[in-house]
Amino acid sequence: MTISGSARIQKNATSGLIYAVLIVVFIFSMFPVFYTFMASFKSNKELLTAGNRVIPSQFVVDNYVQAWKLANFKQYTYNSVFMSVFIVGGVIVTSVVCGYVFARGQFRGKQFMYYMLLSSMFVSLGSLTLYPLLMIAKVVSLNRSLWGVIIIRIFAVNTTNVFIARGYIESIPREIDEAAKVDGCSFFQIFRHVIAPLCTPVVATVGILTFRNAWNDYLLPMVFTLSNPKRMPLVVGVINLKSSGEAASSWNLMLAGTAISVIPMIVIYIIFNRYFIDGLTSGSVKG
Repeated sequence: MTISGSARIQKNATSGLIYAVLIVVFIFSMFPVFYTFMASFKSNKELLTAGNRVIPSQFVVDNYVQAWKLANFKQYTYNSVFMSVFIVGGVIVTSVVCGYVFARGQFRGKQFMYYMLLSSMFVSLGSLTLYPLLMIAKVVSLNRSLWGVIIIRIFAVNTTNVFIARGYIESIPREIDEAAKVDGCSFFQIFRHVIAPLCTPVVATVGILTFRNAWNDYLLPMVFTLSNPKRMPLVVGVINLKSSGEAASSWNLMLAGTAISVIPMIVIYIIFNRYFIDGLTSGSVKG
């Protein structure tokens, strides 16, 4: 056997191993989603007695009909879209502006501030801040609406988004900035007219990550809308489906509602998938 033939066999074996690992990872990643969709067609009795069976013995489409009626999906979906749109818009602006300042700004203590911000990625306060946030929102009368959640999510700067935005902006040649300065642009005019139009991939990346978090957010919206059920977002309403049926725990209705609530996230990702990957890889590798 020649050396080139041996190298080709080794290369094929390596590629085969990589694809095998990726297939295994794909199966493990997609199984919860697949199981949720399959379980949403089961009756509540089958879920409780044969929950380990993946494919339902009988597909019960009425689960979706009942879930749609009982959860008031029209109102809850509107609330989720309303909350998510404002959070996504606000977070994109704050993240990209912060990323631009840390990437192009020249001021004392910039590196220290940036590394302190990055260090917060490894600190998780969890629900410890929930009560103080609720009390602050109560002072300004925002504790019974989604506006309190929106303001908190926008101004609680997401370190990961800033890191991705800074990395992407760092990959843009600085010669473009210099040319804009020669034309008389100020620091923020350069951002508005030069950098921002080039940030479509990172905007899509930050937007998808933020939309996912906002759409799936449960604890904070639940607390802020506990006394005002009409303002509940979809995820909170879906969880309430568990106790809305005839049985003590209507898992079939909750899973049907969960399947419905997952669809918008999948559609958004499919539409912006190309921009999402471009922004994520540019921000990670070049930054």
